[in-house]
Amino acid sequence: MRLLRTFALTLLPLAAPAFAPTPSFAQAAATLVADNVFLPAGGETLVAEGNVEVFFDGTKLSAQRITFDQSADRLIIDGPIFIQTSDGTIFTADAASLDPQLRNGILRGARLVLNEQLQLASTQIDRVDGRYTQLYQVAATSCHICEDGGTPLWEIRARRVVHDTDEQQLYFDHATFRVLGLPIFYLPRMRLPDPTLERATGLLIPELESTDTLGTGIKLPYFIRLGDDRDLTLTPYLSTSTTTLEAVYRQMYLNGEIEIEGAVTRDDLTDGTRAYLFAEGIFDLGQDVVLRFDAEYTSDDDYLLAYDYSDKDRLDSEISIERIRDRDMLVAALTYYTSLRDGEVSATLPPLLGDIQWERRTNPDWGGTLTFTSDMQSHYRESSADITGRDVGRLGYGVNFRRDHVTNYGLVIDSDVGFQLDFYNVNDDSTVSDTLRTTTFTQTSLRYPLIRRSAQATHVLEPVVQLAWSNTTGGTVTNEDSVATEFDQGNLLSLSRFSGEDALEEGLRAAAGLTWTRLGASGWDSTLTVGRVFREDADDNFTFTSGLSGTASDWLVVGQISTPAGLTFDSRFVVGSDFDITKAEALMGWSGPKLDLTAGYIFLPEDADEDRTENVSEWTIDADYDANETWSFGAFARYDVISSGPSRAGLDIGWENECVTVDFSVSRRFTTSTTLTASTDFGLSVGLNGFSAGQPANSAAHRCTK
Repeated sequence: MRLLRTFALTLLPLAAPAFAPTPSFAQAAATLVADNVFLPAGGETLVAEGNVEVFFDGTKLSAQRITFDQSADRLIIDGPIFIQTSDGTIFTADAASLDPQLRNGILRGARLVLNEQLQLASTQIDRVDGRYTQLYQVAATSCHICEDGGTPLWEIRARRVVHDTDEQQLYFDHATFRVLGLPIFYLPRMRLPDPTLERATGLLIPELESTDTLGTGIKLPYFIRLGDDRDLTLTPYLSTSTTTLEAVYRQMYLNGEIEIEGAVTRDDLTDGTRAYLFAEGIFDLGQDVVLRFDAEYTSDDDYLLAYDYSDKDRLDSEISIERIRDRDMLVAALTYYTSLRDGEVSATLPPLLGDIQWERRTNPDWGGTLTFTSDMQSHYRESSADITGRDVGRLGYGVNFRRDHVTNYGLVIDSDVGFQLDFYNVNDDSTVSDTLRTTTFTQTSLRYPLIRRSAQATHVLEPVVQLAWSNTTGGTVTNEDSVATEFDQGNLLSLSRFSGEDALEEGLRAAAGLTWTRLGASGWDSTLTVGRVFREDADDNFTFTSGLSGTASDWLVVGQISTPAGLTFDSRFVVGSDFDITKAEALMGWSGPKLDLTAGYIFLPEDADEDRTENVSEWTIDADYDANETWSFGAFARYDVISSGPSRAGLDIGWENECVTVDFSVSRRFTTSTTLTASTDFGLSVGLNGFSAGQPANSAAHRCTK
């Protein structure tokens, strides 16, 4: 017997056979590290013992002793044994008999760990062709097992489990699911994906739901993998009051994607079948052309809200084609609207709207930017009644020249001059007729930014003034697309502050504003903008709550604050001359290591011209709190100040460790002017971690107690 004392030994082929389809342990280079390596008499075996490690083809094997029998082409391994394959699969065992490629053999007293999540303990593991791993008398769980061998939170006991590494599937024979050691249900056959499989056909996490209107029921989503590029999820929803089938279909293409979702329902709330369908998609057609579509349908006005599919009270289905380049833009869209509001008839919206816009910019030799625009718009009402069934088509063409200049003293001057021609064709309205409207406009704005720097902060003070004039000739145009107008810092210096094309600002007017910005060295940043608009003549197209009516507008006050601690505040106020607030909105947020908090407030006064029959004053609060690695809480609420009561509120509670994820939710929709029926919804879902890819690695593990 010859004794070799070495720390590393590279094993090269002992012989070069004429035909060797599969290299063996001795025929392919492997690295062995051990305290002692020796060859017994006869030279047919190689023995390594003492902290043995073998590295072969991406696989690492650790053991106390390894005996390689060359004549039998077999490895006899004494444990404790630790094997980690190239794909991350881990085997542990007390003893093993394997071929040199570790593809076939038997491991006794073994444990298999997949993706550092799912562990399967068994009395024996058989390896077959490197693809199949067969386990006997198995206990499978992703829960942490303490050294005292305590009962895990959940486990699956089975007579046999076969792991197919190519298909990434686990096949269970005579499986019993247990919770805290108690048998819950038995299945003679069961298939589950292993944690490395990202998309597999099978049952997703069920969810229990209970609502006042639909009763208590369960949702059982079933995911169907139709290929690498498409899938379908079917979700039966069964409760005491409804039988519903929900579906979501997704497909990816080389140049786009589509997603379709919908449901079909028979319930006790209405007679007949209820359904909805939402579909959307986007495609790149080449040459910078993008196609988009969005289709929305529901069988009745209350269906989407009753099943919490959507809060929309108007549905819009649209198909559009757009091409946007550096110098030109072309957008064409066709939209169909459907109203779900009480008392609003879809036929008078109008429901069908077509729009084509084109824009081209050039830079002439004399400087500045010359912009040509053209647009065509048409809206159609299904009603043919006089006035209420009005159909309008508009064709417009415009040209605009703009030039910016910065003086040696830092004064920024920008000027615009342009011309717009619009032709209106009107049907089903005896009060107006076809008309040709021309608009000539010009404006000049002056800005003078002032900067002051210190060790604590940088201050920027920017006063701005604008003088604008426009004149319109032609017949009367009915204002349909500019009924609601917002006054904010984005349109303080606009030529026209109307949101659409029907209404245009006319006459001589001016705007003045002041913006102060502070950028703190410690992270305290703030911005304050104050502005106002003045006119020679009042414009009747502006509603009194817009803040833009009269010869002098209300004051626009906008402010933002952000702090290094994660606190942000953003607000906008429209304040009248007597300091009464016309409109107000504010949003505050704070983001910390454990808590994310958002609070908002909005106030809109009653205005029949903007289809608002009463004041709107609401608070909204949304909070998410991660108490620790296990517990998380979320809450939201909407409070109606006018009615002095909540309109909606909800609470979410989550609990998660390495093997279980539990989500519980409760929400309450209260009676309001738009919601006549109050309801409370409960939801509960329990997911078993360890069978899904991408499981968070930082999930809290169960703590063992001594």
